[in-house]
Amino acid sequence: MTFEIQWDDRLPPLNLWNFSQRDKYLYNNQVANMELHHIRDITDPLVRIIKDDPVRPHIPLEQRINEAAEILILKAGEEILAATCMQWLNGVPESEEDLVSMSKDKEVAVFYTIWSYAPGAGATLLQQAAEWLKSEYKDLRGIVTLSPQTPMARRFHLKNGAKIRKENSSTINYEYYFKE
Repeated sequence: MTFEIQWDDRLPPLNLWNFSQRDKYLYNNQVANMELHHIRDITDPLVRIIKDDPVRPHIPLEQRINEAAEILILKAGEEILAATCMQWLNGVPESEEDLVSMSKDKEVAVFYTIWSYAPGAGATLLQQAAEWLKSEYKDLRGIVTLSPQTPMARRFHLKNGAKIRKENSSTINYEYYFKE
């Protein structure tokens, strides 16, 4: 299966980006702080970025943003660097269907898609999101992914400190944090 990634014309060419520190980036020789932005309302104008989702473009906006789901964006000023969709569940899902059918308790944060507009931004987004989740939600049991079974997903998550939690029939769960 191939996905055509459509770049947002307002974003600069990738060769202009240079990540110099974990929380800063250098763009056209100017340093700016990177920040985590939360989309929790379907009327937020930034929801337009879901058109760029290369992993699960078919998931509707109402499933991505609701009382148990949100979109997290890594921004530097007005520039969007990366995005991920997160669903709260009471356990670790094995399939896309589980994202809808499982109980929506705020126990396990599940990242089920991620994409980046700049090199290194996806990894930085996951790191900042994990730090935010662990500091904000004291009863958090875990941070996992529901990832496709692809070499790219495996390389990305293992390189960024995750471990394989479970291989399912059509997905893999990578674990970034879990307390039993």
